[in-house]
Amino acid sequence: MSNVVALRHGKVDLALHLLREGWGRPLLLLHGLGERTPAQPPASTAAWPGPVYGLDFTGHGASAIPVGGGYTAEVLMADVDAVLRRLGKVTILGRGVGAYVGLLIAGSQPTLVRGVVLTDGPGLVGGGIRPGTSHVPAVPPGVPGPPDPHALAELSRDVRPPDYAIEYVRQIMQWSELDTPIAVAAVVRPEWLAAVVQEPGVVECPADEALARFAEVQ
Repeated sequence: MSNVVALRHGKVDLALHLLREGWGRPLLLLHGLGERTPAQPPASTAAWPGPVYGLDFTGHGASAIPVGGGYTAEVLMADVDAVLRRLGKVTILGRGVGAYVGLLIAGSQPTLVRGVVLTDGPGLVGGGIRPGTSHVPAVPPGVPGPPDPHALAELSRDVRPPDYAIEYVRQIMQWSELDTPIAVAAVVRPEWLAAVVQEPGVVECPADEALARFAEVQ
């Protein structure tokens, strides 16, 4: 089952997939770099009682490709904000770059994101803590299909200083109604994520355990 809803974010049409129906708060899947929403919800979501949605980020999957690139984690965060305006309160399961974006949106919308789970996947590491080259490989002739090569090039070098991630963690901790709103299920620990797990209120556990905990939250 995959019903697709089109959402407008700026000049881009986003694809929001309903993967499974249910009762209660939705679970929103955020995919990794170069990926798209899976055809079926991952096994870790089997016990989630509410509906399960997946968002194709800008330049990925069935979402539109903007002209000329310009991808940042903050652009993807705005994609998710468009989803929150439609769905309201959600729990987020982020994979790879989707985990990083999930952390950012949870910090900027702590009353709407009722728990975020960070898991391994493409784009988790990003470009480290310092700016790199601004060169973007040439896009092949013709109209490229998703994923957009600009997205792969730019987001793989996305700069992620640990103190920037920590600012979002602390916003979550200050304004969320949950005692432990962030769960880290990732094995790979780039510098930003290593700093996140040291913050009070962040728990480390498998994704299915984290989701079971968040499912109990009203």
